[in-house]
Amino acid sequence: MKRELIVASCWLALAACSRTKPEAAPENRTSETPGLVTVEEVAQRNFGLRISPLRPVKLTEYLQVTGTVQPVDSRVSQVRSMARGRSQEVLAKVGDRVGAGQELARIDNLEAGEITAQLVSARADLRRLKVLLAAQARQGERNRRLVEIGAAPAKDLEQSRAESQALEESIRSQEGVVAGLEARLRRFGKSEAHPGAPVVTSITAPFAGIVIKAATSPGEVIETGAVLFEVADISRVWVQAEVYEKDLGRIQLGQSAIIRVDTYPDESFAGKVSYISDALDPRTRTAKVRCEVLNGDVRLKLDMYASVQLPTTFSRQALAVPVGALQQLDGKTVVFVERGPAQFEARQISPGKTVNGQVEILSGLREGEKVVTVGAFHLKSILAGRQLGEE
Repeated sequence: MKRELIVASCWLALAACSRTKPEAAPENRTSETPGLVTVEEVAQRNFGLRISPLRPVKLTEYLQVTGTVQPVDSRVSQVRSMARGRSQEVLAKVGDRVGAGQELARIDNLEAGEITAQLVSARADLRRLKVLLAAQARQGERNRRLVEIGAAPAKDLEQSRAESQALEESIRSQEGVVAGLEARLRRFGKSEAHPGAPVVTSITAPFAGIVIKAATSPGEVIETGAVLFEVADISRVWVQAEVYEKDLGRIQLGQSAIIRVDTYPDESFAGKVSYISDALDPRTRTAKVRCEVLNGDVRLKLDMYASVQLPTTFSRQALAVPVGALQQLDGKTVVFVERGPAQFEARQISPGKTVNGQVEILSGLREGEKVVTVGAFHLKSILAGRQLGEE
């Protein structure tokens, strides 16, 4: 019996020696002081914790709306036909970039052909009148000599002079007709009248830009004043947006604007508010707002969707933290402030205005204090879990 007790004691001692050691405590250790959280540096890296000193920043509130890129009205030209004719050749199409004076189309100018015929006839009439005037001048000289020697009555001389004056007036009138026809012909790029020769007129671009409309094709009969092309100069464009009625008081004419498009996500374009509509759309309760933007490199394309940021009247220097730094704990708004290398305090604060992801701090923090800007939710979870465990 004594031997059996000794063997049992030995087995119990061996079992005690082979028992495993307790696991190490996790690195996320919390302080027992209320409102304080202790997190080791390794855990901070795992959480992606970021800490920044609190500094004053300029808070400028922006109103963000959407719009589209449109041409400036005064830089859109409708290229019309000055005469009736037939389209011979179309040299430009929609989307083409053209220079000032570049040929867009050629038309067989039927009106110019008619004017050419009239001019030839008018010049012939002018020559005939000049011939008649020369003959009348000779006849008048003869009548003068006959009157001087008494061989003819004085009324014959007076009649000759009257006929000469009438012919001179007719010549002056005909010269005006010829000059008018020549001027009309020069409008079509033709200075000389050649009967029977076709008159081809070039349709040209009034300035450099892009063709946004082409409304003719070869062989088409064109009437005087018909719109053949529309050319837009987009070196300066409008970004036209819609702003709700409640936001109109926050913007003003002449203020700056920041334009962004999806095509260039990392870039912005500077603009200026050039127009605010005086009338609202009754269906949407919005007003049209235009921002003028320089577009010298033509990277902004017509009808592109754009995001427009308009600085509002709110702008001031203030202490601010990112929205993610604020947490709700026990119904209070808190920010975690670093108290030591691994210790953070949940500090109650009074938030102010939120502008572009930054929250104004009215009270509870001082300039220079180090605040958790990223990862505050993890600290809140640790603190809330500890409180729940205590309960």
